[in-house]
Amino acid sequence: MADTDPDELERRIARTRAELAQTVDAIHDRVSPKRVAERTVADVRTRAGHLVASVGDALGVTPRPVERADEAGRVWEEEERPDLAPVLIGVGAVLVVGAAIMLWRRRNRRR
Repeated sequence: MADTDPDELERRIARTRAELAQTVDAIHDRVSPKRVAERTVADVRTRAGHLVASVGDALGVTPRPVERADEAGRVWEEEERPDLAPVLIGVGAVLVVGAAIMLWRRRNRRR
């Protein structure tokens, strides 16, 4: 009957309560809308950074932050500014083809 020592039982209960409180706090932190939003924003920023870097590599330029506050809107120097027209035309063509495929599939489902 050594397991039924009241002091030992109270210590076990206190330890279990503390562990349970930590578990509940961890679950709350994980499912909290604020934390979910923060993780989502961080993930989107990371992905956007990778996208910008890959587009810059594809265009042969590397965007870099501007040091001076009066030039906050500038990413590239004037002589380095890429010609974005081919990229925008390509994106537009992909969107048009994608929309045409979606419309064609919808029309075929109705038949």
